[in-house]
Amino acid sequence: MRRATGKCAAITIPAIRGKKNGTAESQLAGVKRAVGGRMDQQRGLIYGQQPGLRFALILDGTGGAREVGWDEIRQWRPAQGVIWVHLERDDPTAARWLREESGLDMVVCDALLAEESRPRIQETTTGLIAVLRGVNRDPNENTLDLVPIHFWADEHRMISLRDKDHYLHALRDIREDLGEGQGPLHIGHLLTKVARRVFKYIEPVLEQLEDEVDAFDHQIEECDVREARGELSDMRRRVISLRRYMAPQREAMFRLQGATGNWITSRDRQHLRELTDKVLRSVETLDALRDRLTILHEDLTTLMSEQIAATTNRLTALTAILLPPSLIAGLLGVNVAGIPFADEPWAFGAVCGTTVGLLIAEVLLLRKMKWL
Repeated sequence: MRRATGKCAAITIPAIRGKKNGTAESQLAGVKRAVGGRMDQQRGLIYGQQPGLRFALILDGTGGAREVGWDEIRQWRPAQGVIWVHLERDDPTAARWLREESGLDMVVCDALLAEESRPRIQETTTGLIAVLRGVNRDPNENTLDLVPIHFWADEHRMISLRDKDHYLHALRDIREDLGEGQGPLHIGHLLTKVARRVFKYIEPVLEQLEDEVDAFDHQIEECDVREARGELSDMRRRVISLRRYMAPQREAMFRLQGATGNWITSRDRQHLRELTDKVLRSVETLDALRDRLTILHEDLTTLMSEQIAATTNRLTALTAILLPPSLIAGLLGVNVAGIPFADEPWAFGAVCGTTVGLLIAEVLLLRKMKWL
């Protein structure tokens, strides 16, 4: 989607919004009130029916899964199959369960519940902590914002956490695949799919940002300088914001593909290597965009300097043209006797003609000097 701003074309990242329909919205509101959660309007998935719990699934090992609630989570045993519990990080019920009932070490719990985090992978003796960043696709939020998702993964379970007001399509897609019987088969497969889907939604953002920089580059000479400065600053901020998290995400993927857990199969590692290569190329793309924007900033500064110089030259030329006539008018306007031909009827016409001739001569001279 392109947006015209002045003479400069810019590309915006569209937010995903459903069509507004009064009846449909009222029905949706009724469903949400009935289940006490949030519903994905496009996919028909319901979230957050129980406090702190977005959803929980027990995988059947054949690509499917069944949804469970808090009671079944508390009664779950590894023999029942791999369980995936997706929690709201900033909900006290989820935090209490994680600290008191999950059986995880307090250091692990603190890492999963941390408000500030950066992409990383940290292995422990029993599993690993993963922090990744994905594109927030809530219509009410900035779609370029990369929001954190925290994971704990071991041989039998995965616990993921995100904030209440964040919405990642990556997790929705995997949940939908499991509902259709085409989801991950085991914990390593699940973790790999999550990482791949998280990056899947980052790629279009990078591609559209690259298109926006290309469009700006091609039209910079036609742009209004003030508007161009604003657009350029906005693009530079977005590139910096994306690279801030993509660079450590690259390092996290390197560590994830080298994780020692035997529950990550060789096929999973192969997929992780391919994903790591894509993340690496994305960081290189961001580096290239940052360098290009620096060059464009220099070009824009040069363009502004040239415009200022041209304006200054025009004003200087205008001053040079008007100075001699002003001098003549000043001399003839002095209130003293002795001005030649003051009483002659043709004197005024002669002065005007001389002044016009002088102006023409000055214009020709300035044009020859290329000041005009």
